[in-house]
Amino acid sequence: MTIIGMVAGYGVFLLIGFIGVVSRAFDTAELNLLYQSILIAACAIIFGLIFFLLTPAIGKQSAKVARYIEAELQTVPANDIIVGTGGLVIGLLIAFLLSQIFRGMGGFLEVGLNIVVFLVLGYLGVVVATRKGRDIMPTWVSMIKSSQGKNKSKGGADAARTDAAPKILDTSVIIDGRIADIMKTGFIEGNIVIPEFVLVELRHIADSSDSLKRNRGRRGLDVLNRIQTEHGVEIYNTETDKSLNEIPEVDVKLLKLAQILHGKVVTNDYNLNKVAVIKGVSVLNINELANTLKPVVLPGEEMNLFLIKEGKEYNQAVAYLDDGTMIVVEEGRKFIGKTVDVNVTSVLQTSAGRMIFAKPKGK
Repeated sequence: MTIIGMVAGYGVFLLIGFIGVVSRAFDTAELNLLYQSILIAACAIIFGLIFFLLTPAIGKQSAKVARYIEAELQTVPANDIIVGTGGLVIGLLIAFLLSQIFRGMGGFLEVGLNIVVFLVLGYLGVVVATRKGRDIMPTWVSMIKSSQGKNKSKGGADAARTDAAPKILDTSVIIDGRIADIMKTGFIEGNIVIPEFVLVELRHIADSSDSLKRNRGRRGLDVLNRIQTEHGVEIYNTETDKSLNEIPEVDVKLLKLAQILHGKVVTNDYNLNKVAVIKGVSVLNINELANTLKPVVLPGEEMNLFLIKEGKEYNQAVAYLDDGTMIVVEEGRKFIGKTVDVNVTSVLQTSAGRMIFAKPKGK
């Protein structure tokens, strides 16, 4: 920083000389070599000391700016960065060609016009490229991205990173574990985002003195490691975002982050789903997906079941389908421990799932 300050001091000396010539007030070139050397040394020492004294403050502010830029870049898709860089290069190239028109004007007019042209066309190049990236992005960029091994799913189930809204995973869905299998099928598109406060909550659960909570937390960390290995996840740094740091509750932070990133929350928390609807945040609920995918059973259908235990009411028996759906068989108590054919009598849909009622065939 001191060396930069000394160079800046020399630049200030040249600027003073230029202003003196333009205003015709004085000309530093008319001074002898000794006086010029003294002035240059004085400017270099003064600005070198100023920059030396400002080094801690400049370093601190630079670190803040770097962290802010890093946090912002994490929310920008890789496609936009690649295409935006290309647009910037093209914009600056066009600006260079246009700047030749102003060549020879001289003075502040030429410098000012060049600055304006480079700034405007550079900005337009980035904006146009990122907004029209899907139309102008070369095919080889997609090939390079796919060769990086981010999506290693087998059987053609590669989860391509598209312009889809980012998916923000909450703690409950990570601990549940089914999200890893769903991602493997390729049904979830877009970047997968794990907020830093979710990682902190997972770590606290994994370090809990309660053995049940501790096992759930460790399972969540294992699932997260599997997702990161197979698909790649983006860890969103929330330390630089004051609007999130001021919110104490994790669920509210999650919804606020979804609004900031224009993303969707992936969860299996029923209460969080309700609050998200009120806040206007899109939610992908794993439990709702599982209930939707259960096979349709209609009254009158025949099924072959193994009766496991007694039901709550008299003369009832209970069986389960492969997906965990409970079937209550009326008059089936005497068949417990046996496999019997039954006829479905009714299907009851509850908030916890479906319950199917049946009777042994011929009853």
